[in-house]
Amino acid sequence: MFSSYEEARAHVQERQFQMIDLKFADLAGRWHHVTLPASQFTEQLMRDGLGFDGSAVGLKSVKAGDMVLLPDLSTAFRDPFWDVPTLSFICSAYEADTKLPFPRDPRNIARRAERYMIELGIADQSRWGPEYEFYVFDSVAFECGVNAASYRVDSAEADWQSASGGLGHLIPRQGGYHVIPPKDQLYNLRTEITVVLAELGVEVKYHHHEVGGPGQCEIETPMMGLLRSGDVTQIVKYVTHMVARQHNQTATFMPKPLYGEAGSGMHFHQHLFKDGQNAFYDADGYGKLSPAALWYIGGLLYHGAAVLAFTNPSTNSYRRLVPGFEAPVNAFFSLGNRSAAIRVPKYADQPDTARIEFRPPDASCNIYLALAAQLMAGLDGIQRRLDPRELGLGPIDQDVFSWSEEQRKTIKALPRSLQEALDALDRDHEFLLAGGVFDKGQIAEWIEARSEEYYDVRNRPHPYEMELYFDV
Repeated sequence: MFSSYEEARAHVQERQFQMIDLKFADLAGRWHHVTLPASQFTEQLMRDGLGFDGSAVGLKSVKAGDMVLLPDLSTAFRDPFWDVPTLSFICSAYEADTKLPFPRDPRNIARRAERYMIELGIADQSRWGPEYEFYVFDSVAFECGVNAASYRVDSAEADWQSASGGLGHLIPRQGGYHVIPPKDQLYNLRTEITVVLAELGVEVKYHHHEVGGPGQCEIETPMMGLLRSGDVTQIVKYVTHMVARQHNQTATFMPKPLYGEAGSGMHFHQHLFKDGQNAFYDADGYGKLSPAALWYIGGLLYHGAAVLAFTNPSTNSYRRLVPGFEAPVNAFFSLGNRSAAIRVPKYADQPDTARIEFRPPDASCNIYLALAAQLMAGLDGIQRRLDPRELGLGPIDQDVFSWSEEQRKTIKALPRSLQEALDALDRDHEFLLAGGVFDKGQIAEWIEARSEEYYDVRNRPHPYEMELYFDV
């Protein structure tokens, strides 16, 4: 929005903003914020930054936690949820003493990944279009104690409401795709989210009800640059949570909040451009894809298991990646096949639109790390000319779920648990270290932190186990 401090300061004074809110991502990708009176928005702030404890958000150790936040002036937006006029900036973390970019800050890693791509000469821009799927519930309750474990969510759209009485316009299980009102009771909520996003400078292509009957929604934005895509993802999640809360509802991007219902993914459409030309387009190629696009696919699928440690970093992610739903469980690519890990959209067949869609990821990821990991895998594929056809990774333009078990065993499987993904990352991470984009210490810390979550979940008795085994 702004290219200089003077321009930003004049806007603050002209629009009479009273507060400046600084938002930044922790290691897991969740936003944090700190708020300053507008009088503190000074040249000194832009020069020295605002101090904070990086150890409290997983970015540094306690013994060396001092860091500073520096606002990215181009990310400014009026925060519509504050009672007083508030201007928000997305920030990156910097070293407190040198004021150099902190290497392990997620936004800085995303920047380095695209800079590395440019240094290689492969492309000068990557463009991304995540799809945002989420559930909206009317209430949620959960308990995790020594002697109790339970959760319960509720939705006015759910078919389980049929016995309670009402007007009868309910959505059957897995029957929510593009349903129309009165079954779709969330169209006004999604529209309000879309309007707020537009006010913040975030364009929306469309919104609709998704497959999940009890409140699943989708919002999709156009293709955009890598860093902008990361920032927009954070904004979309923030606005969705806040608008739902204003209506006394609650939104979740959790991959699998309901047993037996559709999970929520975050599919990544992506392609590379050089000198204004789509490097993924070839009029004579499979799905209109160029050799570079196929090599990119080869890299993304070859390193796919390790990439999932960043794109699907929660234990809940792997409750979504199960057979029987549209979520992929095998590492292959295909033209228009939604059971493939990489789908080549049939409708994206023009010189400016040809692209691929990586379907395993979900919104539990740190968006900046997920973007960087995918790009680095694809770039490695281009550099090494990893042809997915020669690697046995497709194309497969058939319904693999109709195959026999023996046939399916011939396809490379995606990780079935977070621990499998983390083990894959431990074995296969050299491609992430190229260009100094990631570092070994950070990857080791990521594996350690996510493994702790894995064991915390694994070591707890599950309510269903009480039903299965209590009488033994």
